Amino acid sequence: MIRLAVIGKDVSQSDSPAIHNFILRRFHAEHSYEKVSIPPQLFPSEAEKLFFRYDGFNVTIPFKQEIIPYLKELIGDAKDFGAVNTVVTASRTGHNTDGGGFLLMLKNAKIPAEGSVLVLGAGGAGRSCIKKLCGAGAQVFVYERDSARLAAVFDELGGFIPLERVPKTHFDLILNCTGVGMHDTAGRLPCVRFEEGEGTCEPLLAKCGRAVDLIYVPKKSEFLRVAEGYKKPILSGGAMLFYQAYLSDCIYLGIPADAEEAGKLYRKYTEEAS
Repeated sequence: MIRLAVIGKDVSQSDSPAIHNFILRRFHAEHSYEKVSIPPQLFPSEAEKLFFRYDGFNVTIPFKQEIIPYLKELIGDAKDFGAVNTVVTASRTGHNTDGGGFLLMLKNAKIPAEGSVLVLGAGGAGRSCIKKLCGAGAQVFVYERDSARLAAVFDELGGFIPLERVPKTHFDLILNCTGVGMHDTAGRLPCVRFEEGEGTCEPLLAKCGRAVDLIYVPKKSEFLRVAEGYKKPILSGGAMLFYQAYLSDCIYLGIPADAEEAGKLYRKYTEEAS
């Protein structure tokens, strides 16, 4: 029996257990997977207990950095990003499958991770995607309303073209990492500063090759709805969540990840969910 959990400030509505249970059953792994919500002020007193209760756990907002002092080593992307979403208890190692899940999403949707890409937003999710796109050979342009954050991410990652104003030109791919379009901003488009003033990103969607939104609730954000109206291929972030979980489970079980296997599992999962 492998004991697993997802840890966050409020994971009561998390889809992680359903996804991990589906994947682990397909791997014939005897397991349990729990939701553990921890108030941020209690995290220092609760963190150490996690290593005795679970064989591994996934970490979400706001504890992706806070868990690091309790670990012995950061592996791969976790070291590069300074953030952890997967912990293996026996070795006290921290991993990050965010960027890998993003690339698997693109690969299995047959979206090239190259060409010209405009990334809207340079927060935690945006940073992971920016680094992976740069590593895949894309020409990456990044727009971020917070100029200090944009400068900090450029100093950290480099390899991309920072934009404080966006030209109304063609991009092969526009990726929304802002979070605008979910929760209390549902039904809204991200706003950007253009060379001639500020407005929504609709003119960019009218010219782009395709549009991807990391939002998965709602399933079709306003960003994707508008892009689809211009006959652009679209993709939501639900697949990324699944592939992140798939990569985490491969780490827990010590087995190699396989893009084709992951794609088949995701298609089966979506069929059963619908």
